[in-house]
Amino acid sequence: MTKVPDAPHRIQGASTTAHPTPRPAQDGSRVFSSRLPGFYELPITERLDICCQLTGLNPAEAAHLHNFGALNGSLVDVFIENAIGTLPLPLGIATNFHINGKDVLVPMAVEETSVLAAASHGAKLARAGGGFQAVSTRPVMTGQIQVVLKPQTETSTLGKPFFTWEERVQTTHELLQQYQSILVDYANRGQERLLERGGGALSVDWHFIPEMESAVIHVYVDTQDAMGANIVNTMCERVGTLLPEILPCDVGLRILTNLTDRRVTKVSCLVPWTALKSADPIRDFDGHQVVDRIVMAYQFAKYDIHRAATNNKGIMNGIDPVLIATGNDWRAIEAGAHAYTARHGRYSPMAHWTKTADGHLEGHLELPMAVGVVGGVTRLHPTAKAALKIMGSPSANELAQIVVSVGLAQNLSALRALAAEGIQHGHMGLHQSNLEMMQRGTHVGPSDPPLQDRDPRPREVPQQMIKGGGGYP
Repeated sequence: MTKVPDAPHRIQGASTTAHPTPRPAQDGSRVFSSRLPGFYELPITERLDICCQLTGLNPAEAAHLHNFGALNGSLVDVFIENAIGTLPLPLGIATNFHINGKDVLVPMAVEETSVLAAASHGAKLARAGGGFQAVSTRPVMTGQIQVVLKPQTETSTLGKPFFTWEERVQTTHELLQQYQSILVDYANRGQERLLERGGGALSVDWHFIPEMESAVIHVYVDTQDAMGANIVNTMCERVGTLLPEILPCDVGLRILTNLTDRRVTKVSCLVPWTALKSADPIRDFDGHQVVDRIVMAYQFAKYDIHRAATNNKGIMNGIDPVLIATGNDWRAIEAGAHAYTARHGRYSPMAHWTKTADGHLEGHLELPMAVGVVGGVTRLHPTAKAALKIMGSPSANELAQIVVSVGLAQNLSALRALAAEGIQHGHMGLHQSNLEMMQRGTHVGPSDPPLQDRDPRPREVPQQMIKGGGGYP
């Protein structure tokens, strides 16, 4: 059995059942059962021991998993069930971002070589036209409560008919109108701290799904600087207990939606045509031609769903690393962004590009952006806390504006490359070091000296970076 050094004793109450040992298969692989009773109760090191025994990990491979970096075993156990270690990601800084008149450094956590470079380049192009202009709505999340409307054979205590579908819709509509302020007040019970900060449940509305004989009640909640999933889910479950006292119904699902179409951020930029000239000697387009070709690339995505999918993946290439760096739920943002772009019945490009009357390039990106800067991982993960500080400790809305600006910059950079010299010209140049490392069979592991072994004296920041940003790449 491969052992991790200094494994703690088995915790009290953990399973003492011997786990099955692997047996060799004819093809040389290991055969074992993944049924591991009590696995979740074990300390991290013992879980890792078992994985090593069953799968054949050697001590060096196990040591990579057991390197917690900025975390510790307690935090890892909080963040994930059945933890055995961590998977560190590179963290870099995207430069050149000028948003609403203010410069900001943007931490991005991603393993793809060219993503951060593309974001910085797109921000540099937008900077030539004054940077990014961003606005956000109030941080209003939406919760959903589905109720199945049960027909009543005779006029009940409601005093209204409730048998045919049309009668149920009409009566439900009248009753919900009558009780909507009560529902809001009920949702806000126990949320005194949120109410003190100016948040809380604001209103409710509803719609009907005849195919399911159901009504869906939406609860709109201002979650302030929190992403707010737990707040909204708690309110929905609370309100769900009251609805059967108002309506003859069976309560179904009670949960937030990740299509947060009342929590939207809009970002725009203007790129002078003079900033877009191609540097490729073979495909030497002038700035006007590049503008036209970028607009054409946008139209390609507008009318072709296959291109739209790849175009939008590129936008999320920029958005996701900022969300990961700040401890936000990138999966929720992905789901909401893709649903939002299909809200009119057709999947479309997220960002829009047009040519102005002066021949410049104008871009717009509007997305639901439910991010938080308080609670959860954003306050527990030390790297996420540092990333937010690097950005200037933004509010949730300010973070949303940074995130969407990065998405627009990423799309601008990608379309600029596609419209001119081609995407592989820059991408493969940045990727070359990865290829060389793989060809050499270079060991993947820590190679730089630890931070504490480096010269602790602060280095002088070049003055051009402080004064005007002219030194940014």
